[in-house]
Parts: sequence; structure tokens; C-alpha cells
Amino acid sequence: MTRAGGRLAERGPVTIVGAGPTGALLAILLKRRGFEVIVYDSRPDPRIGPGESGRSINLALADRGIHALQSAGVFESIAGELLAMRGRMIHQRDGTRSLQPYGQRPSEVIYSISRERLNRALLNVATDECGIEVRFQHRLERLDAAGGTAYLRDVGEPRAGGYLSVALQPLLAADGAGSVARRELAAAGLIAAREDALEHGYKELTIPAGAHGDFVMEPDALHVWPRGDFMLIALPNTDRSFTATIFMPKRGEVSFDALRAPAAIERFLRAQFPDACGWMPNGVAEFRDRPTGFLGTVYAERWNHGGRAALIGDAAHAIVPFHGQGMNCCFEDCIEFDACVAHEATWEAAFERFFAQRKPNTDAIAAMALENYHEMRERVAEPAFHLQQALALELERRHPQRFIPRYSMVMFHHEIPYRVAYERGAIQTRLLADLTVRAATLADIDYARAAFDIERELPPIRAYAPA
Repeated sequence: MTRAGGRLAERGPVTIVGAGPTGALLAILLKRRGFEVIVYDSRPDPRIGPGESGRSINLALADRGIHALQSAGVFESIAGELLAMRGRMIHQRDGTRSLQPYGQRPSEVIYSISRERLNRALLNVATDECGIEVRFQHRLERLDAAGGTAYLRDVGEPRAGGYLSVALQPLLAADGAGSVARRELAAAGLIAAREDALEHGYKELTIPAGAHGDFVMEPDALHVWPRGDFMLIALPNTDRSFTATIFMPKRGEVSFDALRAPAAIERFLRAQFPDACGWMPNGVAEFRDRPTGFLGTVYAERWNHGGRAALIGDAAHAIVPFHGQGMNCCFEDCIEFDACVAHEATWEAAFERFFAQRKPNTDAIAAMALENYHEMRERVAEPAFHLQQALALELERRHPQRFIPRYSMVMFHHEIPYRVAYERGAIQTRLLADLTVRAATLADIDYARAAFDIERELPPIRAYAPA
């Protein structure tokens, strides 16, 4: 299927660096718009042989990502890989647990999906249905934006060592948070960029299926063990295992650096996560042997150099994973970038339009993702938080056009820009705090005052929907 239209005068070749989910989806969209697309990736083909382990986090697919996949006509190819999660299952230190629903409607769920399986499905659509050429084991090593050339090295055996030069006509960099393209553009003084590292890292652990092949916990929830300065989470997989990820400081008294000896690791896991520890037969070895993953936020003040090269997805604005929006944000990038291509006559104009429209929203989700880390590892266990969450849902029932909880705006309303969710969320957080300052239950809330404040400070949300 080729989608006609678009104003770019020349429909010559487009080079994409990065064949992860973002690069694959972007390639599909541009191919269907009539462009010839070639994709390069430094990895071996993930559809052949086992994928990398220990460095990826299960992905949470929400409304924005689903909307993007549906718009590109590829959602059905991955629908069978999804597991619905209707809320957070909070595991307290004393062994009790409780479900905090994400929303109040049956459709307000998020979905767990394996990064590897999603990537494979999108690559199959790109290569088999769209005829896009993907060259694996070709690593971008240098970008000469001024000279209009990218240099890639063939790292595949037995060909390793050969170099390939590619004209920037243009090059779209979807090469992730550690983007070589971004660093090359920054080193040349063509953009300003920084990487703000979080003082915390992560390790991926495994909770296998039970003795009879069943899930050992509820499969329709994202499980969270909040412990203040660290936490464990677990997402379900279709093989009835869970991918568990522990987040904690890299250094300090309780940290990855401090936990190196197997005996110390085992004591820590048993003391802090006794139920999960019993379900992880290889937990100590995985904790010891798997690398500590990097967490950080990428900020770039420009995402392109003229019409020759541009950044997209994590290469432009990587965020920490604590709002479950990294992939969703990147997929939304692809849809908005495709729309910019449709409206502009040159690549440079499309790049500039994309940056102007998208940057305020990616800054907003970056801030919300950082805030959500504090919420997940600490606030979800506090009674005041539970009351405010319950009140937020009640106010949404009473004022559905004006009060939508921030989490719901982000996760279940792709039509509401991140920037709007962030701005309205700040107002709502203040209102919730004020309304609950002397309340112990929902029966203690002054709903007349709530209605007055909401109508005064929150205009109808439909005003923000795109025309």
C-alpha cells in the first residue's frame, strides 16, 4: 500500500540509522508516503537468534503508541503479543498487596509487550510487506554534516572492517539514547545537547512461570515493590513469566556498588522483596552478573542540521522509563513527523516544523517521567496518595470535561498533548492537596468548593483537542 500525497518536491532516498521500534515504524510510514527508504543498524538481525538480555526493560504500550501503530496500519501485527495491565499491584514490606487501578473505564489499561517481539513484528512489516531494505551490522561511526556524508562501518563477520559512505539526502537518526548522530552533530557545534544522568540505575531480573506453567502473580497488573530510594517492578510476558526490574542508586549505602557479594545480594533480596525473591531462582546470579543499565534524560536544543540530518525519538529526547511513555512518545514522534512531511515542501522545513511542534511536548513528558519515579518508589505506599488518587477519579466522574487525572491524560488520551497534561496536572495536584488537607476519606471532601475551583481554573478539556 502506498499513500500518495505530501509536498516534498523530490522523493529520493531516505536513510534511517537505527532499526529499533522507532526506526522501523518511521521507515514504514515514509515508505507508504512514497519515499525510497534504507535502514542501517549496528546489531545483528534481532529476528535471527536470541536477542540481548539484561539491558532492556519490558515496554508499556498505551493509547499514544496504539494510535500511532493503528495510523500506520501495523497494530494488528502485534496485537496478539499484548498483555493488558489494569493497574499497579502494590507489594508492601509486610506481604500485603493492593491494586491501584490506572483508570475507571474498562478501556483504561496499558499493555505489556516484549521489546524484542515488538521490534521483530515491525521489522517483518517493514521488510516483508513494504519491501524496505534493512542492513544490519552496519554501525554509524562518523557524521560529516557539513560535507553531507555519513560513514558507517561493516561490523558483520566475515566482512568486518569495511566502510561505507552514505549521502545525507537526508539521514534520520533513530539510533537511541546513546545516539552517535546526536553526538557527532553536537561535537561539530551544529546542535547543543546534553545527557542528564540519573543517580540511579537498573538491573533486569526474571520471574519464571510457576511449577505448572502458570503465572505466579496476577498477570493483569504491573507489580510494584516501593521501598523509598529503590524499587522493584514486574511486567507479565506471554510465556507466563514476568520481567522484573530493580531500580536503585548506583552508589551509596544501599546501592548496586554496595551489593556485589552473593551473600549480601541474597540478604538484600530476601529482606526487601521476600515474595518476589522466592519466585526468582536465579535472582542472585542475575543481579550479580547482569550489567547495570543507564538511566537519564537527553535534551537537545535543536534536532536537525538544515535539511541534511535530523534526530527523532530517543536520539532527540530520551527519557527515564517511569511513566511508561518512552516508546509511546517515540511512536507519536513518527506520526507527527510524517504529518510534517505531508505539509512542507522541503526537508529543512519539515524538520523545523517537527521540532517547533514537538519539543514543548517532549520536555513535558521528560519532566513527568522524572516525577513519576518518586511517585512509584515512594508515594504509592502513602495513605495520602491513595486518598488523592481516589478523589481524582471521583472528580473525573463529576466533571469529565474539566478534570481528567494527569496520569489518564498521558496514558489514555492521545489527543491531549503532553504539554497540556503537564500544565493541567500541576493545577490538579494543587487542588487535590488543598481539598484533602483535612480529609480522611472521600466523605470529608467539600465537593461544592471542588466544583467552584475546577470551573474557575480548568477550562473544558475539549478546547485542547486538535482541530
